[in-house]
Amino acid sequence: MDAAVDAGTSQFELNEDQRAIQQMAEAFAADRVAPNALDWDRNKHFPADVIRETGPLGLGGIYVSDDVGGSALGRLDAVLIFEALSLADPAFSSFISIHNMVASMIDRFGSDEQRQHFLPKLTSMEWLASYCLTEPGSGSDAAALKTRAVRSGGDYVLNGVKQFISGAGDSDLYIVMARTGADGPKGISTFVVPKDAPGLSFGANEHKMGWHMQSTRQVVFEDCKVPAQNLLADEGAGFGIAMAGLDGGRLNIAACSLGGAQSALDKALSYTAERKAFGAKINQFQALQFKLADMETELQAARIFLYAAASKLDRKAPDASKWSAMAKRFVTDIGFNVANDALQLHGGYGYLHDYGIEKLVRDLRVHQILEGTNEIMRVIIARALIGR
Repeated sequence: MDAAVDAGTSQFELNEDQRAIQQMAEAFAADRVAPNALDWDRNKHFPADVIRETGPLGLGGIYVSDDVGGSALGRLDAVLIFEALSLADPAFSSFISIHNMVASMIDRFGSDEQRQHFLPKLTSMEWLASYCLTEPGSGSDAAALKTRAVRSGGDYVLNGVKQFISGAGDSDLYIVMARTGADGPKGISTFVVPKDAPGLSFGANEHKMGWHMQSTRQVVFEDCKVPAQNLLADEGAGFGIAMAGLDGGRLNIAACSLGGAQSALDKALSYTAERKAFGAKINQFQALQFKLADMETELQAARIFLYAAASKLDRKAPDASKWSAMAKRFVTDIGFNVANDALQLHGGYGYLHDYGIEKLVRDLRVHQILEGTNEIMRVIIARALIGR
């Protein structure tokens, strides 16, 4: 990994295993992801075959228990992995994060029977997974979701629509939040829904600004039958399950921003060392040097902040949720700004697809929205500071 990344990680004295994990993820990404990322983006291709190659590397269940094939790693370990993968393609890394969120929820809240049934195929990446919380009328206000599940004999029957679901139509398994009770968070339950469930269908692939590698579709439930044994935990526990996955998800998406921004800075350093104007390489102009210095400083600050937040989540520190929200807000904002500055340093070439910079700008922009918008992060931080 690049010296800039090493400088940041050394602050946390990574052990030999963590450095090996980091290097493994970076090597895979450089070999199997980076050479294909622009083509996947251009063709809107979902590379399920390459995603499945991460299973034997232990990336299908990064923080899942080892009795079901998981790697049983910590949150700092996960951040290192997602950052390394994102050096090659933040959209690829982000899907691996979503899959791991689903696997972790089943591991943490599922019965032993559910864990043994679903997780070996998820941790091996034989099955890919998606997370279904957001709806057309409820984004940040997740407790207002309308998808309903009604018990009917040995099944639950689901009706409703989920929106902006990454991997929809390509994934094999879906974690779905649906209402089984009254309005509000206490009426929400969680279901594990296989792709072949009767009554499950998918909308058209959305035309979106970035993340072209990932399919993004509506997930539609029309009298969709799901066996009652696919209820995760108890009725009414769904909102808590959904919220429990968000601290880690926020750190993961921040790590994806960090890796993508590091890639953008690396590209800017290479380009400004080669491009000439007015008889000199443009990295010899002080204004550009100051910009590069600021980009490096902000990325290192973001990296240290993110690793500190991940360490707090590993230790179950009482302020881990606040730190996760702060890290998500800070790192994704910095990541987008650094990528955007890198595009500016490339001039007109930064606007061309083949240079890879405009893709990073497009991909990183959505990270300021995912896993709770950065405005919602500010609400969480403020509430932690002053109370509700």
